[in-house]
Amino acid sequence: MRILRLVSRLLDYPDKALYRGLPEVTAFLHSQELVDRVREPLLRFVDHFKQYDLLDWQSEYDGLFERGRAVSLHLFEHIHGESRDRGQAMVDLMAEYRAAGLDLAERELPDFLPTYLEFCATQGEQALGWLADVGHVLALVAARLQEKNSPYAELYAVLMSLAEVSVDMEALTQKVRGEEPDDTPEAIDKVWEVEMVTFSANQASTCDQALSRPDARQYRDDSALNWVEADAASTSPAANVTGGQ
Repeated sequence: MRILRLVSRLLDYPDKALYRGLPEVTAFLHSQELVDRVREPLLRFVDHFKQYDLLDWQSEYDGLFERGRAVSLHLFEHIHGESRDRGQAMVDLMAEYRAAGLDLAERELPDFLPTYLEFCATQGEQALGWLADVGHVLALVAARLQEKNSPYAELYAVLMSLAEVSVDMEALTQKVRGEEPDDTPEAIDKVWEVEMVTFSANQASTCDQALSRPDARQYRDDSALNWVEADAASTSPAANVTGGQ
């Protein structure tokens, strides 16, 4: 699914190619037959960051996702925290990636949401089922992002809509409002005081690997979404999308 790959890219760290390609993302969204609950949040997200300087966008991204754990982009952070169960869960997920024929390359944990969405996009008719499997995590992080008035809540709203997640968001929002912030200097200092959990040697050798972006042959329903640096091509950076819906 091209939309899953697009959301994956928008959730990843904003680089020059993505920033310069935002106008083309807008054109792409207008060209597709999408329901409003998918198209409109994506357009609002893109329109918001079109107004930014790239460095400001990167700074906002770091401040949101790299300070504290409440809105972490690592799925198992919200399920297992730092328990040893997280290590085994990552091993199991990595096995699913390998079974799907995805190549191991980058040193990124497999529960990183943009990577997980790349995997989902290779699964054809099963893609939304995999997305629904983490629906409860998406809802929790969406509520926390909404509480922070972050535009990234728009992307989670799209994922929840695609997965057809049914959640009492009002009740979840009330619960989130009662949480202690974990992105204050005091909270961050406290985290550093806690001893880090380490995995066994076998687990570490597996989990410190991650997925390279799958190539077009690994997608079951369409071809890959490619982002091209302007300096490496004669055209502006773009989302080159071909193939089926």
